[in-house]
Amino acid sequence: MITFDIITIFPNFFKSFLNESIIKRAQGKKLIRIRVFDLRDWAKDKHRTVDDKPFGGGRGMVLKLEPIYRALLNLKAQNAKLTKTILFSPRGKKFSQKMAHRYSKLQRVVLICGRYEGVDERVARHLVDEQLSIGDYVLMGGEVPAMTVIESVSRLIPGVLGHSELLEERMPKQKGRSSRAFTEYPQYTRPEIFVPKSGVKWPVPKILLQGHHQKIKTWREKRRKTIL
Repeated sequence: MITFDIITIFPNFFKSFLNESIIKRAQGKKLIRIRVFDLRDWAKDKHRTVDDKPFGGGRGMVLKLEPIYRALLNLKAQNAKLTKTILFSPRGKKFSQKMAHRYSKLQRVVLICGRYEGVDERVARHLVDEQLSIGDYVLMGGEVPAMTVIESVSRLIPGVLGHSELLEERMPKQKGRSSRAFTEYPQYTRPEIFVPKSGVKWPVPKILLQGHHQKIKTWREKRRKTIL
């Protein structure tokens, strides 16, 4: 079982995410464990302060080093084996399918969700293993990236999707073994023909309706997009 530990100042963001669909079932089957921690629990003052003004001036607030340090000290003390600590940052490496495979072999992944104008740089320099970004754009915080990583990694855990062939079908073979890449091709379902208000028919490709498995396989192969 892999454990995802999330450190955030908005723990309620994750309520519906944890209690719906496949992620909920995977937790119930003890295939994954997801724990959400409020960073403010590691603040020392009565106001539970976790941010402050940036040195050198500038607008906004920066998440402080000390609460994050105390949080990681507590979490890592529980089990340091096969653990990776990640900070989400626009300056981080772009998350990929290969990374998801690598993380799926771990026992614990600690996810630090930044907010406001960022996180004290000493967190990145001294406390985390990797900085990650999920794309070339800026979000309000690390909560959405954390959900992205959890979903991407969880679906690679045996049993999470229910049928292993669903996953194997999308992972091309290389030298007899599944690669770390993932492939995607166009999918269709009923109705065979849809007619929108414009009156121009939107049909399903005929090849998919003929039941010729080899031709369908060839059609899909030509249209596959590999996701690394």
